Amino acid sequence: MFDLAIARTGLRDRDAVGFRPVTVASVADDHKANYPGAHPIHLRVTGDAQTGRLLGAQLVGHRESAVHKRVDVFATAIHHGMAVADVEDLDLSYTPPLGSPYDAVQVATHDWAQQHGT
Repeated sequence: MFDLAIARTGLRDRDAVGFRPVTVASVADDHKANYPGAHPIHLRVTGDAQTGRLLGAQLVGHRESAVHKRVDVFATAIHHGMAVADVEDLDLSYTPPLGSPYDAVQVATHDWAQQHGT
């Protein structure tokens, strides 16, 4: 959609029948902000409040912010039944001009885990 990339995987709150869904919104840059051309990515992570299991994710960012690859991380984690906190601990690739040591995926899952302690 114009210069935006939009991606979604898994469940949203209203779709998560049988779970206690909680969604946390976060914003993280697609790479280090002090490197030219950084763009914010808006992320919403949905997890089960009781078990901490990752249920879904929604991302919106600039078309050059690799939203399509970041949603793949969430999709893989959902497929394997990972907890939100486990996604935060993944060892994701780091290339200075394209990412940061703590990727937007990890920023968003960290924010969820901090607010829900599971």
